[in-house]
Amino acid sequence: MFRNFFGTFSRDMGIDLGTANTLVYVKDKGIIINEPSIVSVNTRTDQILAVGEEARKMLGKTPPHIVATRPLVGGVISDFEVTEKMLKYFIDRVHKESAAIAPRPRVVIGIPLDVTEVERKAVEDAALSAGAREVMLVEEPMAAALGARLPIREPSGNLILDIGGGTTEIAVISLGGVVTAQSLRVAGDEFTDAIIQYMRDHFNLLVGIKTAEDVKIRLGNVMAASKPLSMFVRGRDLITGLPREVTVTDGEIREALLKIVKLIIEHIRATIESTPPELAADIYQRGLVMVGGGSQLKGLDKLISKELAIPAQLADDPLTCVVRGTGIILEDLEHTSDLLLPKREAATIR
Repeated sequence: MFRNFFGTFSRDMGIDLGTANTLVYVKDKGIIINEPSIVSVNTRTDQILAVGEEARKMLGKTPPHIVATRPLVGGVISDFEVTEKMLKYFIDRVHKESAAIAPRPRVVIGIPLDVTEVERKAVEDAALSAGAREVMLVEEPMAAALGARLPIREPSGNLILDIGGGTTEIAVISLGGVVTAQSLRVAGDEFTDAIIQYMRDHFNLLVGIKTAEDVKIRLGNVMAASKPLSMFVRGRDLITGLPREVTVTDGEIREALLKIVKLIIEHIRATIESTPPELAADIYQRGLVMVGGGSQLKGLDKLISKELAIPAQLADDPLTCVVRGTGIILEDLEHTSDLLLPKREAATIR
């Protein structure tokens, strides 16, 4: 009775709870939130000062008693309380203009392939504590394939590569299930760290995460472009300790990123090698679909095609594929519930 009462005023949500960004899909409305997974907390008062883009602006600029933190690392929760507060903020924001006094939405959340039972329970408990009345989980590659509109229920091989902020997921999907897959904790954050280390080693310049991410977005590439690019980068000189500006080229950033990219390609190769031959034949013909923010690295599709001799293409709007997949499940739960992971009894508030 209470569940039906709560459901009358609550808006069911699909959530891509990512290391770098959190996206929220609301039933019948579409994607209404796309914010960095960052929370700023005042440690003196335990008060949340900012969430999302506002908190991102504070990274590296806060006094000691204010901590701007990412509560998820490697695709899993590292700070339960902050994750709970972040989810509650997003749930309340979705219901801001509704009649719900105490919203209790049903929530579909995408999680990495290789999460442990403890990590899975942490996601469910955080969502329930944040106000969800029912939590449903789906594997991120499955949600991404749905969002990319791949024919996942057909008896054919669909190879998907999802490069997020904290994890890279590689999966072969057929007949509505994951046939073979690999998950590695090497993704967009490692690209950023590689740029920070390169600036340190080659320029004696210490740059922050926000600056390194800007460099990654503007100059990040894995194959030489027809027109060289460059940009000014500011940081702290490691020798003098004073601010300094240097010019960085796309070729230098390519040198910083290539080792990590080749590691990802080797894992794609290993996934294909463990795929049944009939599905491997489909992949040879249909190729690989790339989703996630890290997949937008310039030239990545061409490098994968060159190294693995299969077609590779970027999905339409790759950043939102996972959350769009959770939305497709929400909109038609009757016919898509078989794609969800089996429920734990505790994943529902009665």
